[in-house]
Amino acid sequence: MKITNLSLTAIMALGIMSVANADVDMKVGGQGVIYYQTMDNGGDSDLFDHAPNSKANAGLQFNLNADLGKGFGLGYQETFLGTLGLEKNLVGNVMQKAGEKLNDHATTKIYVTKKIGNTTFKMGRQELPKSLSPLAFTEGWNVFKNTFDAAVAINSDIPDTTLVGAYVARSNTHGNLGSFNDMAGGNLPSGAYMLTIANKSIKQLPITLSYYSLPDLVHGEEGSAIWADVQVDAGIPVKFGLQGGQIAPENNLDDTTAMGAKITGKAGPVALKLAYSTVDDGTLSFQNVGTGIKTPLYTQMILNQKAISRDADTFLIKGSVPVGPGKLIAQYGATTANEKNLNGDGNDYNELDVIYKFKALGTDMLAAYVMSDLDSADDPNNIIRIWTRYKF
Repeated sequence: MKITNLSLTAIMALGIMSVANADVDMKVGGQGVIYYQTMDNGGDSDLFDHAPNSKANAGLQFNLNADLGKGFGLGYQETFLGTLGLEKNLVGNVMQKAGEKLNDHATTKIYVTKKIGNTTFKMGRQELPKSLSPLAFTEGWNVFKNTFDAAVAINSDIPDTTLVGAYVARSNTHGNLGSFNDMAGGNLPSGAYMLTIANKSIKQLPITLSYYSLPDLVHGEEGSAIWADVQVDAGIPVKFGLQGGQIAPENNLDDTTAMGAKITGKAGPVALKLAYSTVDDGTLSFQNVGTGIKTPLYTQMILNQKAISRDADTFLIKGSVPVGPGKLIAQYGATTANEKNLNGDGNDYNELDVIYKFKALGTDMLAAYVMSDLDSADDPNNIIRIWTRYKF
């Protein structure tokens, strides 16, 4: 298999360093994945048909992390994605690619870290956790996670406080992990600047506040975004969460404001969650600016992001309980679509997810059923998703 120049250079550099410095501490790991999804598209096709609505991948991911000494570190990840020939008789498409071909590979992480005092700098291709970058974050729902070209600084000089500053330039979204382009589906050519403050001075009330400067948000005009999340643990059987934020274009377009709340607790072995979100009728939908797909909302489910991200009110109820070698999760969400909802005025949306996560044969497995129902559709769309991951 052909190796890209970037991959070959990285591998050679790592080999040279390991020979030149016997004290370099390297860790190698990764995962192998088989991923399958099928849907009936509201009855237009059958589940498990060999059609575009049935998709599958086989993937292999190698990670290498090295402590180079003197505060320097290195991270490298190569991702291989293929089909094992499944497209010939079982599926009609793939969930992800890693290049121009069905069977290809891509460098999905390559970064350098440097620690100076209480500040860690991380520069290069990397993941961005939603907890510290809630509007440009790595999503884990697909075969492999998306990554970003970014420069990040994390500081902990202030007690109980983490400061994160970042410039996020490009993202590979999900369709092609080997193609790093402008964020938000090509709509953010100038990237984004972010500052996050996470404070735990009051242990029962951790607060995270993020601000984004978006130099080219809409039609070449600047904009900004802000997001806040507060978790409340008052020492009672239930816990609370509050979130809210705004995306603000600076060219006389309407701001988009979102708010959410959740309550979590337990009833015997059952963990429960009740959540609500509301997003107004601003110009832009409240979705991940890195991928243009998922939202940071408490009401995010497997497939409901389009319905909940603009001019919508959503309620969600969720329960999870240990069953056998794993956990059974059921959640139901109901969305009221208002005038500027992405699905159309009055086109309300309902979704039911039933998910079983478990361990078997030394792997992590997931089997999920999703019922996705739009008022405008004649019948609900039924989806089945199955994957297995072996981590090494």
